[in-house]
Amino acid sequence: MAVVSVEITERAPFADGAESGEAGPYERVDGLLTHAIDPANPANALITDLALARRGADGLVRFTGDFTLIAPVDRERGNGELLIDVVNRGRRQVMSTFNLAPPSRVGSSEIPLGDGFLCRRGYTVLSVGWQWDVPRSPAMMGLEAPAAFENGKPATGQVLVEIRPDAPQRTRLLANRVHKPYPAADVDEPQARLLVKDWEDGPYREIPRSAWRFAEETDAGVFPSASHITVEAGMEPGKIYHVVYTTDHAPVVGAGLLAVRDAAAWLKNGGNSLAPSGFAYAHAYGVSQTGRLLRHLLYLGLNVDEEGRQVYDGLLVHVAGARRGEFNQRFGQPSVQSTPGFGHLFPFADNELSDPFTEEQDGLLRRVRAAGAAPRVVYTNTSAEYWRGDGSLTHIDPTGRHDLDEAPESRTYLFASTQHTMTDSLPAPGDPNVDGTERRFPGNALDYRPLLRAALANLSAWARGDAQPPPSRHPRLDNGDAVTRAEALASLRAVDDDAKPDPERLWRLREANMGPRASEGVGAYPVAEGRAYPSFVSALDADGNEVAGIRLPDIEAPVGAHSGWNPRHPDSGSPEQIIPMVGFSLFFSPDEVRRRYADRAAYEAQARSAAERLAAERYLLAEDVDVVVAGALSRYDDALAGDSRAE
Repeated sequence: MAVVSVEITERAPFADGAESGEAGPYERVDGLLTHAIDPANPANALITDLALARRGADGLVRFTGDFTLIAPVDRERGNGELLIDVVNRGRRQVMSTFNLAPPSRVGSSEIPLGDGFLCRRGYTVLSVGWQWDVPRSPAMMGLEAPAAFENGKPATGQVLVEIRPDAPQRTRLLANRVHKPYPAADVDEPQARLLVKDWEDGPYREIPRSAWRFAEETDAGVFPSASHITVEAGMEPGKIYHVVYTTDHAPVVGAGLLAVRDAAAWLKNGGNSLAPSGFAYAHAYGVSQTGRLLRHLLYLGLNVDEEGRQVYDGLLVHVAGARRGEFNQRFGQPSVQSTPGFGHLFPFADNELSDPFTEEQDGLLRRVRAAGAAPRVVYTNTSAEYWRGDGSLTHIDPTGRHDLDEAPESRTYLFASTQHTMTDSLPAPGDPNVDGTERRFPGNALDYRPLLRAALANLSAWARGDAQPPPSRHPRLDNGDAVTRAEALASLRAVDDDAKPDPERLWRLREANMGPRASEGVGAYPVAEGRAYPSFVSALDADGNEVAGIRLPDIEAPVGAHSGWNPRHPDSGSPEQIIPMVGFSLFFSPDEVRRRYADRAAYEAQARSAAERLAAERYLLAEDVDVVVAGALSRYDDALAGDSRAE
């Protein structure tokens, strides 16, 4: 049955009822979707612990989740395409991303119109709450997942929570970011462990049980707490702490995957109050965490609903690299991305391959192909996903010996010399929402959102059967522009050697033994890691910019060096390591800019020529040539004004 009811909590004109081209005015509808899932339906068979959730008299498992719909008031005036915004950690992002709008204020539920790109093109956008541990609010969308029970009692077991302080701290919440925690079943549990290491693959040291406790430190003192940990001597910035303990809270984490599948199927197929006529096509956009969720959805074959119908026609999977995530396991933490676990397991690429370590044969698209429901997929990554160690595994064999044949259903693009995040600002030190905040250099100044707009337009045309997308662009071994990170660092002259990261302490994916119950979605912690998979990045040119991928005018006509990585600032600890989500922009000196370009008009001519080439190749929309040139010119002005973007 999937979605069985909708509750509308608010309905209002969107953007004050502004007209949006042929689609006319839009409206915004907020509310709740109730799902009723049949655990016995084959379409749901791979969802961990679904069979352990309590059922109604009809044998179905029910749960509710948030939604926001942005749609033409007259649905028939839309373009017939539904775009699902798989919200990232509760935050609606698709409108601000594709409409080139500033992100909403923290804590605000506002959705900015920006330049109206999605509305002008007639898309209907559905933002779907799917994550069980997001603290729900008007600004944060989530889902109330059912719980798993064994023998009539809540399922219990081992969970691992990672803590990465970037300032001295004694107390932390037992959650990834400020999410709902997994409470300790017993605050005095003697078998609970606290482990610490200096870098991602460094050796563990165990902190004695007597030196820490399940407690929260407040101004009034230290009090027992099942949801916090307090370390007597404090936690050091730059270190990685793993708390391993027993919890008795077991939400069915995979219900989130079903919400993403079934909300789209329900709206696409019509016959409901929000979209009576349905849609010809349904696409989904996932960024970072939710890009990895879409990869997980593909891997589990969840593109077929309970009625046997294909759900998604196209997926735009952004900055996911080769990973999946903790989206379908017992005690999963969906916001986790660096902790070794189920999300780091083979396979990494679309086509079926052999794991060089286990000899397992598998591929990301194996199940959706078997079901005859493989969508068109566009993968877009930045430099960051390569430098964190996994991006190249999507298109280079896990032996590291040769490039992979491309799947006919997908394209893969590197946005050269760009960073993971779409802003060059970071929270203040000590903010628990990020892995490490203080960076050595200011953030990457490039705005790659126009490239995403072209990727979406190409995906839509591909799904409709109108046109094939342009060829993939990414580093390759066969033409020599895929190199190791050590090789790239050795060639980089824009950064002094003492500010470069240690290649041995960069992230990488390793084989992971998840324990004897891994096939049930139940892990053993800490994860036993083994050999490392190979990692490649784009080679760099003489200026320090990446040679592979789609190169913006800032890279074709540079006024600086741009990267997808940034060393940690010494004040935040471990300066030999990188912050995984931010890069840097280091502008040339004004004299060097003048040496290269006679004047601003000469620079604009080169930038425009580069942008027009991208548009001719369909990596950029013609309407965005001026947008991209204006951005390049602003960075030219900054460089000429002497903004070195260094400390």
